[in-house]
Amino acid sequence: MPSSSRDSAAGAGWHGQRPGSYESLLPPTAKKLSWFDPGTLWKARNGPLASLFGDPTGEDRRRWVKGQLDRGVPPDLMIERDDPDSFSFMLFGDTGEGDAPQYAVVPGFLKASEGTRFTVLSSDVLYPVGSANEYGTKFFQPYQRYQAPIYAIPGNHDWYDGNTGFMRVFCDAPALPPAAPPAKLSRAWWRGLLWRRPEVPDEQRLAEARALRSAPAQQAEQPGPYWAIDAGPLRIIGIDTGLLGTIDAEQGQWLRRVSQGPRPKILVTGSPIYVDNKYEPCAIEGGGTVDEIVRDPDCHYVAAIGGDIHNYQHYPVDVHGRTIQYLVSGGGGAFMHATHTIARITTGGVTEDEFRCYPLRGDSLAFYSGVYGRRFHLRRFFELTSEQATAVISKRLGIRATRGTDARVTLRVRLVAALLGVAKQRRRRSWFRLPVRKIYAQLFSPGSVTFTPPFFKSFLRLDVTPQTLRIRCFAATGNLEQELDPPVEDEIVIPLG
Repeated sequence: MPSSSRDSAAGAGWHGQRPGSYESLLPPTAKKLSWFDPGTLWKARNGPLASLFGDPTGEDRRRWVKGQLDRGVPPDLMIERDDPDSFSFMLFGDTGEGDAPQYAVVPGFLKASEGTRFTVLSSDVLYPVGSANEYGTKFFQPYQRYQAPIYAIPGNHDWYDGNTGFMRVFCDAPALPPAAPPAKLSRAWWRGLLWRRPEVPDEQRLAEARALRSAPAQQAEQPGPYWAIDAGPLRIIGIDTGLLGTIDAEQGQWLRRVSQGPRPKILVTGSPIYVDNKYEPCAIEGGGTVDEIVRDPDCHYVAAIGGDIHNYQHYPVDVHGRTIQYLVSGGGGAFMHATHTIARITTGGVTEDEFRCYPLRGDSLAFYSGVYGRRFHLRRFFELTSEQATAVISKRLGIRATRGTDARVTLRVRLVAALLGVAKQRRRRSWFRLPVRKIYAQLFSPGSVTFTPPFFKSFLRLDVTPQTLRIRCFAATGNLEQELDPPVEDEIVIPLG
């Protein structure tokens, strides 16, 4: 078993290891996506506009699904597979920035995915927007050597293109006809003044991209932006939470229908239900929540896995005497969201000892201290070693250090930890914090992207038998050692009987 970040700093990818082979996979046209580029932010403007002037996602999604049903897809949006009772598949999300951190995941993913039957992408296939014209270098090329189908659910960034690119690539759907014009001076009318329209696909460019994954074993056409897969003894249900993390009434009714029955189920969602020590049950238009369905004992859910947040988190929640595993799996390639800002775990009845995350909080703090040291040209002040960061996390949160350290927690170390958003065991508002993961400063977390290891990316492998479901979280640091033999950062065994 290779050393993981829970064993040593070297297992986490620190201390000058050799970079892996991922750079040889990068296309010559690959660009470093910058979230400080005004052009990038302008492309992604539909999210803020939807928050201010109303979200059209629900209505557009209904139109997409109606168009698919008119084309003859199964009315229950079910994907029937011929998998045996024992099989494996992969799952990861938030992948496609098309640069070094995304491609650094690929070698380890291909190694760990040997023998798997398919892969599920759990949110945000492309960044900054899901244009069909960018699928070549951000989807088809990185996964061209994976010889099995890939299914996906859209994330908010895919909806920044009206979900047009996503529906074309995964569902082979034609573009939506124009909607009826809104009433003048209505909220929708004001929204439409700045709303980003979907890009028109370049057919030749898209055909060339598709050729990279054209083998018969790689083909999969899914029925819509949300779907259910019957695979062996398991049902996997993927929902589309759109721009703002909710689902429309029609999708809610469908979810209640396909969730019935004794078959064990996994929910895949673009909006995690437990994340960052918070509970976000996901509202359904017209009433109710997604988590009410997940918790219903008649639905037999064993896990709910969400993307959108770019790290790994695990909350084993007791629901009336049975455990449902709530996971975040969004570390598939995009910039890393911090974990060191997660306070001592108190939500869902989960204890700190039961909670798991990757990167570990100490590694996240060390990573961000390097980011801010370089950004402000104050490396001697900001930069912490992984040992120092691990020690100060343990002290401030009052938790046991995941791996041993004898580093001293000096005044400078404590000050950097406070500035970078590390909570204290006793909740007390800091007089000043640099923006890391808060809503009011979303720009700074995307700005954390670096192009040298360790990257702290991750992906899941799920092994299914009639009796058990085993979920393993593998690390992708970008270093050669972890690339050749990806370390396991978390492992869960769920009884299905």
